[in-house]
This record gives sequence, C-alpha cells and structure tokens, in this order.
Amino acid sequence: MSFLTAAAVQGNRFFLDWEIALMEWLQSHLSAGAIGALSQLSMFGEELLMIVIMGFFYWCYDKEFGKFIGMNFLVANVWNPLIKNIALRLRPYFCSERIDLLRLIDSKADKFDVAAQGYSFPSGHSSGAATVYGSAALCLRKKWATVLAFVLPLLVGISRVVVGAHFPTDVLAGWALGALVIFFIPWLQKKIKNRWVFAGVIVLTALPGFFYCTSTDYFSAFGMLVGFLLAEPFEERYVRFENTRSPIRALLRIVGGGAVYFGLNTLLKLPFPKELLDAGNFAAHLIRSGRYAIVIFVVIAVYPMLFKLTARIGKKKTEKAA
Repeated sequence: MSFLTAAAVQGNRFFLDWEIALMEWLQSHLSAGAIGALSQLSMFGEELLMIVIMGFFYWCYDKEFGKFIGMNFLVANVWNPLIKNIALRLRPYFCSERIDLLRLIDSKADKFDVAAQGYSFPSGHSSGAATVYGSAALCLRKKWATVLAFVLPLLVGISRVVVGAHFPTDVLAGWALGALVIFFIPWLQKKIKNRWVFAGVIVLTALPGFFYCTSTDYFSAFGMLVGFLLAEPFEERYVRFENTRSPIRALLRIVGGGAVYFGLNTLLKLPFPKELLDAGNFAAHLIRSGRYAIVIFVVIAVYPMLFKLTARIGKKKTEKAA
C-alpha cells in the first residue's frame, strides 16, 4: 500500500511538530546496526516476555507475587486498547513518508492494516513494561528490581520511538497508564473485599470496548482478563499447587506452560474457518475473546495440576530408592 493510499485509512493524525522531526532525524541518522540493536529492546515490553515473567513468578517463585503482577498487567493490557480505540491515533508512519515501521506489531499482517497493527496512543509496550517491572519491584522490594523497573521501560520506550511504532507522547502516556494501574488496582482490591464484586467491577470497566473497539488487541486482552479472573479462585479451591525453587522444575514448568499456551491457542482455532477468524466482525471478536479466556484459564488453573502429579511421581521414586 502506498503512502497516498494509506492516507485514506480511518483514524486521527495528531502530533507535536517536534515528535515528527525527532523521529525523522533518528531514522535518517542512526545506522542500520544501531536501529537493529535498539529494535531488539522492544522485546522487553512484548506480551510474550510479560507472560513468561508472570509464569515464572506464578508457577515457580511466589504464587501471590504472580497473581499481583498478572492482575495488574492484564488490567493494563485491556485498558490500553480501550483508550487507543477512543483516541484512534494513527501510528507515526501514517503521518510522514520519511518514517517507516521497522518492527511490525503483527508480523503476519500488512503494516497499514490498522485492525491488526493497532492504534498508537498510548504505547502498549510501554504500559506493559511499566506495569510488569513496576509490579515486580513492588513485590521483591530490592534495589536492583527498582532500578530495572525504571531502566527497562525507558529502553522499551526509546525502542518504540526509534522503530517508528509510536510517538514520544504515546510512550509517556503508556508509562503513565502503567503507573496508574500498579497503584490503583491494589488500592481497589483493598476497598472491595469481595473478590467477585471486584472482578465484576474490573470486567465492567473493560466491557464497553465490545461496543466500539475494532482492533484485535482489545478482544485478546479482554478474554485473557476474564480467564484470569475465573482461574484464580478455581486454583485456590481445587488445585493449590506449590511453588518450586528447583531450577530444573522451574524451567520445565515455564516451557510446559508456553507449550500449553501456544498449543491450545492453535487447537482452539481449528473448529472455525480462517475466513471467519479473520472477518473482523462481532462473531470473530467473540471467538477471539473466548479462545483467550479458555487458554488463560487452563494455564493458570488446570495446567498446575500436573505439578502435583509430577511431585508425587518424584516422591514415589525416592521412596522406592530408599
């Protein structure tokens, strides 16, 4: 799609003059190697790594820490596209032909496919990084964790600007959203003692997106949030797995969780024709949300049942050897 054709894409083009000037300067003056290196910093704010970090804390290190980080991240993850689909700010490369998108949000879609690539304001990578690393720092209460909570979101934000995915003000808004979530959500949980009332309030804040959101990131995030809210009490009542500090067991849990996440996500697509999944209509959005809700419920509440099984097997083998 040419730049002229892209100009017809629905959305809002608003920016400060210095933002365009800065981004054009960065992409025209930085070497390909420097841009490539800075581009890789985006991974510290990508959803996959956020899920791995949550999985490590939840499955391995400290379950309560994992719940705290997971709740905050998933709320930020759904609130972000709620704002994006109100602002409808097109990404920088729509506003200047001298700016290119050097790291696609959805590598399988065209860069001018707004439904797949999403809108620009605020930056999801920046809000996710601020939320996850900030939440981890609050849990660990270590100086090095606090330093990382500032440094990593900063690097992610710089990367998103350099690769042409976000304006600097998108990044600032993403950081602000992350900071809001990690302090507001725990405060709200303390005020609303009943977990189901709290869950209902959180879902109600996210539900309006079904009436106006068009980008797929909202529907994925909504499903993940609902799955998490249902999985947490189920695990507490029926599973009650124990954390592990064994490096081998921790690695196996993380790798196994990743396999379940991706495998189940793929499996749940099979009953539906690809044309329906890609249609972008209400049915497609509903299927996407349902799919992600099931996936998150399974990895949070069902998959940990295997931990108890493997622990029993290991215990029996030890007893036999003795």
